[in-house]
Amino acid sequence: MTIRGKGYYLWKIPQVMGGDPRAIAEKAADAGLSHVLIKIADGFDWVYNYDKETETDLIPAVRDALRQVGISVWGWHYVRGYRPVSEARLAVSRMKELDLDGYIIDAEKEYKEKGKERAARMFMQELRSGLPKVAIGLSTYRYPRMHAQFPFRAFLEKCDFNMPQVYFVQAHNPEQQIERCVEQYSEIEPYRPILSTGPAYRQGSWKATGSEITRFMTKAKELGQTGVNFWAFDFALRKEMSDIWDAVAAFDWPGDPPLADMVERLIGRLNQGDSGLIAGLYHKNAAHVTGARTVVGADAIKEWYDIFTQQLLPNASFELTGKSGSGNSRHFTWRATSDQGDVVDGNDTLGLRDGRIQYHYTYFTIS
Repeated sequence: MTIRGKGYYLWKIPQVMGGDPRAIAEKAADAGLSHVLIKIADGFDWVYNYDKETETDLIPAVRDALRQVGISVWGWHYVRGYRPVSEARLAVSRMKELDLDGYIIDAEKEYKEKGKERAARMFMQELRSGLPKVAIGLSTYRYPRMHAQFPFRAFLEKCDFNMPQVYFVQAHNPEQQIERCVEQYSEIEPYRPILSTGPAYRQGSWKATGSEITRFMTKAKELGQTGVNFWAFDFALRKEMSDIWDAVAAFDWPGDPPLADMVERLIGRLNQGDSGLIAGLYHKNAAHVTGARTVVGADAIKEWYDIFTQQLLPNASFELTGKSGSGNSRHFTWRATSDQGDVVDGNDTLGLRDGRIQYHYTYFTIS
């Protein structure tokens, strides 16, 4: 999966539409956004957008509201490289528990310190080991030649795309800055597709104009970029930034089609073979039922999928053969081939709540 269309970084959920998930989703949908990137962590031990007073993770409700209007939800994480393995493990944990569509690395000044190439490689190795099939992007400086100490290659070797911060602060030449950015990144191997990030914030007396933001997006599209991003949702809604918000909203850049129905998403996750990602489609108190037993809870469901994907149907390929239902109910049939045997009579029913699986009955025989 990659990013297509227009999107915003979201820093602090309570600062956007008062933290109301439905209001955030409606505002994003009205602007024609295809994706929102929410901060999930900072460093190696800071779980972000978590309300400690109420012990509430603020992200799931916003994620679900955005997905209900067809907007993909990505996680971003500011990393420093002082404890890179721990940072990567926090990223993997947050991504799996939140079931997000992709992960963005925000690495900046700390990674210009001496010895940080080794830290970058350690981080990426641990990250990729934990998220082998998740789309990953790098967000950092726009001009690599000005930051020779930064380990661009160590990050990009295991990334899928590049999201440089083309903040043309104190200037009014977005086209030239994007072109310069692309030119300099083209000198780095391996080259990764670029999706530029523009400035939707004020710095001192400077701010971009709405027309400059339109020119920024026009140039990105001319250069073949599949999408753009802006920093940040938190600031773009302020009254003095209304021309920027309106410019982004008015620009015609459709993203991916709406998210697939839950049945197709479940079959897709089964084909990935990652029990953690499969279990991420279920509510924490979901029930999974077979003719032999019922298990309740996401952890128990993950354990069952560990057995299902590793012992019952290892290296399986799944195919949807039929589907019916609407609203919160789905019935579907499926088949699979694996190293251990085949299924030709898969017959399942799902009960959905708020965009996740609450109840799942499955029947199949292996031959």
